[in-house]
Amino acid sequence: MPRDLTENVVEADTYRVSPEPVLLVAELFGAMALCLHDESRGVGGLLHLRFAGDGGRPSDVTDNTLSSVLTVLDRFKRAVIGASARRDRIHARILAHAPPPGDLEEPTASLVDLVLADFADGRIDCGRRLIRRIEPLRVCFEPFSGRAWVSGPQESAPAAARRA
Repeated sequence: MPRDLTENVVEADTYRVSPEPVLLVAELFGAMALCLHDESRGVGGLLHLRFAGDGGRPSDVTDNTLSSVLTVLDRFKRAVIGASARRDRIHARILAHAPPPGDLEEPTASLVDLVLADFADGRIDCGRRLIRRIEPLRVCFEPFSGRAWVSGPQESAPAAARRA
C-alpha cells in the first residue's frame, strides 16, 4: 500500500467515490468489487457487492436482486461518471472472489454477468477477473489514478498491481 494514502474500507453492499488520492479497500468473500474511474475528471469509486449465497457459492440472480442491484449500480455510475463523461475515458474493472469450484452446479447468470451486461449496454468496456480461493480477497483501488490491485496472504501489493 502506498504509505501516504488514507485507507477507506468499503463495506459490502455499499460504494465510495472520491476525486482525492485515497485508497479504497474491500475485503471480498463471495463478493465483487467494481472499480470505476473517469480519467477525464480524475474521479473514481469502488462498489462492493455480495453475490454469494450460503457457503460462498455464487447464487442465481432473482427479480429482487436485479432491481436493487441496478438501482445501486445506477447511483454509483452517476456519482463517478455523471451525465457528460466521454465513454472512451471511462475504465471499469470487476475483481471478484469465489471459493474453488466444487460438486455444486454454478448459476447460469450471476451478479457479475448482470453488471457486465449493464456496462455493455452503456458501451463501456469492463474487464473482469474472478479469483477462486478459500481465503478472502483484499481489493485496493486508488480512485484518483484508477489503479487497482489484489492483495492477500499469497500476493504482495506491487506484484498484484502489475497484473491488475
